[in-house]
Amino acid sequence: MAKSYVEFEVSKDIMDKTLEGLKVAKQTGKVKKGVNEVTKSVERGLASLVIIAEDVEPEEVVLHLPNLCKQKNIPYTYVATKEELGKAIGINSCSSVAIEDFGDSKSLFNEILASLGKANKEEKKAENKEEGEKAKKSEKKE
Repeated sequence: MAKSYVEFEVSKDIMDKTLEGLKVAKQTGKVKKGVNEVTKSVERGLASLVIIAEDVEPEEVVLHLPNLCKQKNIPYTYVATKEELGKAIGINSCSSVAIEDFGDSKSLFNEILASLGKANKEEKKAENKEEGEKAKKSEKKE
């Protein structure tokens, strides 16, 4: 079952591209790892993209990140496991990562951000449609 902080589904293809780009960004750009460093990077407005693992336990550790990213207008995405995320940056496991400088992976991340933007817009349209239908139902009851 999906965790409460996972707000949208990310395709396997996008996850793989994200991890591939993260490896390059780690070598040629600037990456912050761990929830504390990620939170500071987002609060300071330095993060260009936040990547969160979907299997964090307890989920309260990263629960605040999606809302903080929305508040600061910083895009975020998910990868399946902490182990995959950690492996991409050269450690055993990691709950979240903030990319401050894409380095040589800028074009790859532009492609990822474009596809995430489309996914997020579709998700918002679906939410708005559901809210509209709920509003219509409540009007009919009155």
